[in-house]
Amino acid sequence: MRPMTPDDIYSITWIAESEISPDGSAVAFVATRMDRESDAYTSSIWMVGADGTDLRQFTAGAKRDSSPRFSPDGRWLAFLSERGEEKPQLYVMPTNGGEARPITKLPLGAGVPTWSPDSTRIAFSARTGEPPDPDPRKTKPFRRITRLKYRLNAEGFTYDHRRHLFVVAIEPGAEPLQITDGDWDDTQPAWSPDGREIAFVSARHDERDYDDTSDIWAVSAEGGESRLVTGTDGGCGAPSWSPDGAEIAHIFTPQWPSNPRLRLASSAGGGLRPFDPEFDRATGAGALPGAVAQPAWLPGGRVLSLAQDRGAVAPIIAGCGEATRWVNAGRRTAAWYSVAADGRTVALVASEVTRPAEVFLLDLETGKERRLTNINAQWLQEVETATAERIVVSTAAGVEVDCWFMKPAGTVEGQKHPVLLNVHGGPFAQYGESFFDEFQVYSGAGYGVVFCNPRGSSGQDTAFAQAPVGDVGGPDYHDVMAAFDAALARMPWADQSRLGIMGGSYGGFMTTWAIGHTDRFKAACSERAVNDWYSMQGASDIGSHFNRNYLGQTATIQEDLEAVLRQSPLTYAKNIETPVLILHSEDDLRCPISQAEQLWVVLRQRRKDAEFVRFPDENHEMSRSGRPSHRIDRFGVILDYFARKL
Repeated sequence: MRPMTPDDIYSITWIAESEISPDGSAVAFVATRMDRESDAYTSSIWMVGADGTDLRQFTAGAKRDSSPRFSPDGRWLAFLSERGEEKPQLYVMPTNGGEARPITKLPLGAGVPTWSPDSTRIAFSARTGEPPDPDPRKTKPFRRITRLKYRLNAEGFTYDHRRHLFVVAIEPGAEPLQITDGDWDDTQPAWSPDGREIAFVSARHDERDYDDTSDIWAVSAEGGESRLVTGTDGGCGAPSWSPDGAEIAHIFTPQWPSNPRLRLASSAGGGLRPFDPEFDRATGAGALPGAVAQPAWLPGGRVLSLAQDRGAVAPIIAGCGEATRWVNAGRRTAAWYSVAADGRTVALVASEVTRPAEVFLLDLETGKERRLTNINAQWLQEVETATAERIVVSTAAGVEVDCWFMKPAGTVEGQKHPVLLNVHGGPFAQYGESFFDEFQVYSGAGYGVVFCNPRGSSGQDTAFAQAPVGDVGGPDYHDVMAAFDAALARMPWADQSRLGIMGGSYGGFMTTWAIGHTDRFKAACSERAVNDWYSMQGASDIGSHFNRNYLGQTATIQEDLEAVLRQSPLTYAKNIETPVLILHSEDDLRCPISQAEQLWVVLRQRRKDAEFVRFPDENHEMSRSGRPSHRIDRFGVILDYFARKL
């Protein structure tokens, strides 16, 4: 067997979105691969029986098919497809096979389907407004901006393309009916049990430009005036009606950063109460990027969700008046679930450090589980993936940090190897018990890999997540270095004269911060970093509120410039002696490329050893969802750099 190389990302099938049929007899899921010839991603929907047999490809779109959803009567599968379209459109297909039939043709595409209880209609959210003129010869019109939140990374300008709710009947020839409107976004529709109303998420309050608050609303499935369900007291998401229609479960985040939690609201409005006030873990997490796991109602008024816990993600069951309990928790990451009509059988997508995600079937009553797919079996027979050893490090009074380290491939007793410390983004995120292609590639290239969850990460309580607020680069930097030292002490094969540090986004922030505060690293890679909070405030798509949430509510250019500069890595760039690779995407709106340009100029003005690599036509998500060729190129750039420096 051989170690993983960058080119292996073309060989892996990436599984997501397990959707169990209402009768629990089959599971649909999305299988994605990277296509070298088209330099793009192809996705198709597959089916597997609940006993693990009859695995087959169900759709065969030329581009990407995603978001499979069974109708409640089990007769139809709705899904999104890009076949023949620039934008994804809604299709329906009989579950016993046949031709897929389009039911939307919207100029800006359709969103994830949500079936009505009677299986005759589908609700979805979609962008509205005029599509851009495809003729490159025509002069583009000017833009009049009146909202602070007017663009979004990976999407561009959004102020004139608001998302709203639509309902479409599945009968041939039916036209989608737009049922909401206004200068805001309406998303995540959920049908009431009687099919008369649709709950959804929207931020319609006057201060919506200046905070992270959103609400659950409800509107008639025929359209009309929307009514407010929640109290405009935090961020709301993923509404789910109780079977009797009296209540709506949802994910609630009181402030950012803090742990999202399960909460109930009366469907008539008000009556807000948590499922379990004592359960302080990030809930609804682990789903697809940007998605929130919708609470699934179970018998007895309980709900199923996902929650993070110290590097792992597992299902939980919560019920008002009952303590939340973990279901089949283990050292892995569950990323998606759906529940059959019996409220007992669950389809999960989960991965481990050494294995890409597969589909599992879980019995909630017995806790027994079996794997339904083994799609990457052949690849795993060829490639020896690295394991990760977990340690718990006490970094301060009452503070425990989870840390992992991987041995490099081909470790020989008595031989020393270079080590890469990798810091995650966020900072409200976690590394841990999941398959991560980057760590496997670095290990395969002969590096030890260390990663950890310092204060500011998710996976522990809210106090842990909020610890760096107002002092970013303080307790979190201390934790990163303390965990790294603890890991090195357990790695006799580590060459402590050849240490590197790297990370993206907040991980890039921490990389630049670290080399501005210590010379112990021989090389660094600062990727899509926040280097300067001053310019981040106005140039980032989220900087206007993200800065306040982390630097402090008065830490703005106008109110407390000292706090802004004190927490900016660029302030300490004069101390940098470590050779550094600056890597950034040119279309990044989250951490704009000016963040990289400023660090580059400072270091070159000071005649320091720095290199700057820019990726055109890519955004903040390049390393995760950029063009496959660019992802391979990125690996090549990073491995070449550390090979030369370490």
